[in-house]
Amino acid sequence: PAGWNNVFGFRPSYGLVAGGGPGDLFVPQLSTEGPMARSIRDLELLLAVQSEHDPRHPHSSGPYRPKAPGGPLRIGWLGDWGGAYAMEPGVLDLYEAALGTFTALGHSVTAIAPPFSAAALWEAWTTLRSWTIAGNLGPLLRQSPDMVKPDLRWEIERGLATTASDLRRASAIRSDWFRCTAGMAVDVLALPSAQLFAFDADWHWPHQIAGTAMDSYHRWMEVVVPASLTGLPALSVPAGFGVSGTPMGLQLIGHRGQDATVLNLGRDYEAATDWIAQTPAL
Repeated sequence: PAGWNNVFGFRPSYGLVAGGGPGDLFVPQLSTEGPMARSIRDLELLLAVQSEHDPRHPHSSGPYRPKAPGGPLRIGWLGDWGGAYAMEPGVLDLYEAALGTFTALGHSVTAIAPPFSAAALWEAWTTLRSWTIAGNLGPLLRQSPDMVKPDLRWEIERGLATTASDLRRASAIRSDWFRCTAGMAVDVLALPSAQLFAFDADWHWPHQIAGTAMDSYHRWMEVVVPASLTGLPALSVPAGFGVSGTPMGLQLIGHRGQDATVLNLGRDYEAATDWIAQTPAL
């Protein structure tokens, strides 16, 4: 949403913002609340409120504490993950200038090879996602099946069919990916915020991107998987506008717990750009 609306959006490290409500607080870790704002200052103000420590939540690590900027950061640019992520023409073209801004600010930017199997990440994320959705919404399917749209029915039924072996494999992949990120020789990973520009509101969902068929209703947003699977902090910053005038963002993904480092990088970028002040020519 932030990338498609020319604003800043932050997905904090899992646990920094402690989600409330009933149900399991230990296992499901794919989603988290976070702020969106027109400036990093406003984003941090909201995050400070959202991240108040909650002793009832086992993963609560708040509150958020800003910290002084450190030295130059090493940024690893992943692009389309070695061709694994289908991209609408024009999406990747926007990032040359954005990445050049970081270089001009004294940070190093290096294009890196995919550090992990995109197929394995997708397998783990979809297994854990379907299992979580089935746990939350399975009763709705049983009680009011006519109220459940086909895509959600498919997701719930997929989750209900998940075995203990499936979950163990998904969790092992997630663990391997976390260990991989922790050992990488970069401070921040950079990825597009989305694989296509905002699409027509009348579409059910994008069924293809650049000629590549999307085999599920959420395959078109696969680029969010690397950060969400292991709860890494990810900041979407404005990166410009496509030929149709619609905005696009850039993901900056940090190490777990390094939320302030990512936000400081975003503040540097904000000061060196003026995308927020621009109005798309629609």
